Amino acid sequence: MSSSTAAAAVSPVISPVLAEIVRSGFVEGHHRGSLVVLAADGSVELEIGDPYAPVFPRSSNKPMQAAAILRAGLDLSGERLALAAASHSGERFQLDLVRKMLAEAGLTEAELQTPPDLPLDPVEAESYLAAGGVRERLTMNCSGKHAAMLAVCGLNGWDAASYLDPAHPLQRLVLSVVEEASGERVAAVGTDGCGAPLMGISLVGLATAFRHFVLAEPGTAERRVADAMRAHPEYVAGTRRPDTWLMREVPGALSKMGAEAVQAVALPDGRALAFKVDDGATRALGPVLARALRRLGVEGPVVDRIGRAPLMGGAAEVGEIRAAF
Repeated sequence: MSSSTAAAAVSPVISPVLAEIVRSGFVEGHHRGSLVVLAADGSVELEIGDPYAPVFPRSSNKPMQAAAILRAGLDLSGERLALAAASHSGERFQLDLVRKMLAEAGLTEAELQTPPDLPLDPVEAESYLAAGGVRERLTMNCSGKHAAMLAVCGLNGWDAASYLDPAHPLQRLVLSVVEEASGERVAAVGTDGCGAPLMGISLVGLATAFRHFVLAEPGTAERRVADAMRAHPEYVAGTRRPDTWLMREVPGALSKMGAEAVQAVALPDGRALAFKVDDGATRALGPVLARALRRLGVEGPVVDRIGRAPLMGGAAEVGEIRAAF
């Protein structure tokens, strides 16, 4: 085997382009990745790249984590359940509710095992710092999920100090819910940015899971999570976030982004999508999501708003990030 052949044999597969970076009419870069769109019956309608390869969905797994918390017996509903499935922006109303959830369970902020962080939303972070704030466990965007995890440990008499251990009863239940909803075996278990166990599945599995949640029978843990997120989207993300806009303005849509540029959406009739941008660039999320939504037949001002990603040159708009499929 020649050296060039050997090199080709071990080279990773290059994903197709999902988005282009266009500045002053010149394409100066690309964002590559994989994407899947499911029809209402669950069949694959569109695939780009390799949506069957496992990925870490990051916070797009949070609806499944919240469903596991319900199955374990914690009776959350409304805004509290939405916040348990959230990557919140660190807005005051969100932080106030996390504090209430902790107090209701007899817990303190010190018991959260989230890493200290600033609010996720840049506007909130600037305001928070200007007021003298410092990185705290509460302001980390996963604090609502962690508060709910701690509360369910107390309810069941489970060890709270090890609630992030993959072998913990709660995390074993999360894994079961992920596998049941996605229809796949978890391919890998890692550690998410918040410290919680992270279950790897394919993009097809992720889209299938979101489809499962919107089609689940009323009263089931999955449907309760989907309904709470859709009824209170401002607690799932924040007032300046695309997940919130989409769930507010597209009736019945369930939407959750994840770090490293992952996104999953399901519509109430079972149509669904999931994608990941390989380089983790969240600036490509909006344009790719908007184009994928249009492939699902979703149109309107909210899709235009989500898809807009201007590039600036000085103080002027000189280009955009645009979908390339």
